Amino acid sequence: MLQISIVVPLYNEAESLPELCSWVDQVMQKNQFSYEMIFVNDGSKDSSWQVIQDLSKQYSTIKGISFARNYGKSAALHEGFQKASGRVVITMDADLQDSPDEIPELYRMISQDGYDLVSGWKQKRFDPISKTIPTKLYNAATRALSGVKLNDFNCGLKAYKLEVVKTIKLYGEMHRYIPVQAKWNGFTKIGEKVVQHQARKYGVTKFGLERFLYGFLDLLSITFVQTFGKRPMHLFGSLGILSFFSGTVITLWLIGEKLYNIANNFKYRNVTDNPLFFLALVAIILGVQLFVAGFLGELLITNSDKTTQYQIKEEIA
Repeated sequence: MLQISIVVPLYNEAESLPELCSWVDQVMQKNQFSYEMIFVNDGSKDSSWQVIQDLSKQYSTIKGISFARNYGKSAALHEGFQKASGRVVITMDADLQDSPDEIPELYRMISQDGYDLVSGWKQKRFDPISKTIPTKLYNAATRALSGVKLNDFNCGLKAYKLEVVKTIKLYGEMHRYIPVQAKWNGFTKIGEKVVQHQARKYGVTKFGLERFLYGFLDLLSITFVQTFGKRPMHLFGSLGILSFFSGTVITLWLIGEKLYNIANNFKYRNVTDNPLFFLALVAIILGVQLFVAGFLGELLITNSDKTTQYQIKEEIA
């Protein structure tokens, strides 16, 4: 069995790939690691796939997957994880901002220290302030909601036990929350290592500021799915009962108040003339709908098995 699988998602990174392969191979040979390097070409419009094909003839350790179109980093990692076979799986970006020199220590932390996952922490970043400040806010929000105490969730340089990546389901933009998914899947020994962040040498960044908005929405989504994904009735049923009970209590109180006023010859008005009655009616109807939504959610979970498929155009085995 191979010691290391290196999964590299990429989009329009043709210029950096030869240097990255040479650097990684030097590190692997120096440390006598058996390894494979899996490039996942996410629908690049430049010559990235041709470069990967040429490099695969030079390095027998290189494997590749090429998507028919751009699906995003989560899709690329998902397919790379499916293909990986090394005892330790390491992910890194293709833009040379992640240093392959970090690999031996990441491997040691997984194989000897017993970590399930080790995330890189780019403590000193070569990014503009327009990226660093939103990143700090995003990381703080993720720590608060997930309970995973990492300083840099979005660092592309991470190491995993093989069984960790095989249990993770990635779609949308969920690659940012792999440590969160790992924790919720029972892999709780999660570590962090300060890693070197290098200035971009080729090309331009593929991510804009909108990723922070999408990232926060994805965080809410994954938190909801992990908490209630297998038990929707716990959420919708509870809210439904609360809403139905509140509406019923208000209605009974209005009716009781009217009957009391009639019995004591006090001035009264019809229940339907009180705005509270219509609020109570809405609460009762909403409660029933939420309860039914919970039942439907339970039925869907019981009778469906969601799979994620991406159209692969070419592959290097």
